[in-house]
Amino acid sequence: MFSDYSSSELMSIFAMQGFAGLTLFSVFVLMALGLAIIFGQMGVINMAHGEFMILGAYVTYMTSNVFSQWLPDLYGFYFFVAIALAFLAAALLGMLVEWLMIRHLYHRPLDTLLATWGLSLILQQTYRSIFGAREVGVSMPDWMMGSYPITDLVEVPINGIFVMCLSLGITLVVAALMYRSRWGTQVRAVVQNRPMAGAVGINIQKVDRMTFALGCGIAGIAGAAFTMIGSTGPTSGQLYIVDTFLVVVFGGATSLLGTVASAFTISQAQSTMEFFLSGSMAKVLTLLFVLGILMIRPQGLFTLKVRR
Repeated sequence: MFSDYSSSELMSIFAMQGFAGLTLFSVFVLMALGLAIIFGQMGVINMAHGEFMILGAYVTYMTSNVFSQWLPDLYGFYFFVAIALAFLAAALLGMLVEWLMIRHLYHRPLDTLLATWGLSLILQQTYRSIFGAREVGVSMPDWMMGSYPITDLVEVPINGIFVMCLSLGITLVVAALMYRSRWGTQVRAVVQNRPMAGAVGINIQKVDRMTFALGCGIAGIAGAAFTMIGSTGPTSGQLYIVDTFLVVVFGGATSLLGTVASAFTISQAQSTMEFFLSGSMAKVLTLLFVLGILMIRPQGLFTLKVRR
């Protein structure tokens, strides 16, 4: 397989696939951050997480159409508005879902799997009824077009660089919220001991609702980023939900650092192997590798240390 290429060609191939893997890593880490908050911090198995992502993608699509039709002179700035609207739409829907359904199922995690799976089917049909079954795409602003040359053979797309910077920024904001804010302290207190957290005056219901909303909102931002690298359809979210759960479990369900490290490892492995093998074979090999590591270390790459 490698003997067909010279050493310089192999270096260029690995470099190109490495940068392609970084773009995939950006989407993985945004999706996994939201899921790590919902699944790792709250114990809710949210099978509709991909549909919250696609909600953000459709919001970005509609924002693009509004700017192109009514505000063409400001079209270069539409994506920044779309990110804010995608986060807001997904977060508000998450708050509604938590109030109507999730809050009744916190002590029954397997039931959350079935309930959110049904929710994902409802949302898919809703998107199909509103936007149609065909996939839609957005037009990137002029400043996102083109690529930045690294070498004579390797070029990095500008939209990929922007998505990576967006992922890095969101990761830092989430880390600051979880470990440097009063709200993050309350979230970690509720995770470790819900009855005691309530006994010391923490509003557990409010913390749960805001945490679920934040996780869904981050998925909405992932959907906005997704429009930069792919087209959007009613079932597009299902293509990423398995990989997202894989990232969260492999990294350690309660560790944000583990989520980032796991997303990087899996995205780079898949991107590189897809060049030499088929896409399905790359996913199978990645899954086997992760399962092998989890057999040795079931808690994942990183774990949350608590005082007992």
